[in-house]
Amino acid sequence: MIQKIDHTMFAGHGPIKVLYPGLSLSQTDTGIGSIGRIDHPEFHGNTIIRMHPHANDEIVSYFRSGLSEHKDSEGIVENIDKHKLMFMKAGRSFYHEEKILGTDEPLEGLQIFIRPGKKDLEPKVVFMDLESIHSENKWRLLGSPTNETAFQFSSQKWLFDMKLLANQDATLPPLIKDDLTYLLYVFKGSATINSDIHLQKKESVVVKDEQIKIKVIEDTELVLFVTDEETEIFKGGMYSGNQVKI
Repeated sequence: MIQKIDHTMFAGHGPIKVLYPGLSLSQTDTGIGSIGRIDHPEFHGNTIIRMHPHANDEIVSYFRSGLSEHKDSEGIVENIDKHKLMFMKAGRSFYHEEKILGTDEPLEGLQIFIRPGKKDLEPKVVFMDLESIHSENKWRLLGSPTNETAFQFSSQKWLFDMKLLANQDATLPPLIKDDLTYLLYVFKGSATINSDIHLQKKESVVVKDEQIKIKVIEDTELVLFVTDEETEIFKGGMYSGNQVKI
């Protein structure tokens, strides 16, 4: 199965565009396995998102430009940018504030809302300093369910990124296990999948039980989400949870 998610699937008219990837496949779940929601913010100038709650969400802040100050209910204050990523395990209750600090470049990136493996886990915040901003022509593993990565998800979920340089091609990383679902997202640039599916910025493709070839003609930044839909997850998170009212 290969299913394109067009940029028109994003909701929101302000600086934060919201994608519920599951709605491209069905009308019963806004997420796909542990992939609950993907936000693509673009802020220009100073902005404060006041202290607000999260519950039962695991959130990766993956910023590619700009600067934000994180402050939370655990007393942590830290700047995050393209050199430093952040992972918040909201668990049963967690509050945080984001202050967008005006710089010469806008703040742009992704906030990735992941469904936890279980309800009401302990809250935790983890930061990751990147050795390099980009991983060129090679998939970089940022998060996984094991302690091989600094970002350790409580569900069966993996997160990769790669900057594929102009006129290069790639495939998906080697299977971690069978029967996984992949969501390939174009953060910047454009890509062609298997010669006939064309993706622009903010577009993605869901892949399951298929082999694909990714081809680019310009430098393109890709983010890859991998989930095992057959394993236990909690779908009641404040932001990551299923938003379909049944």
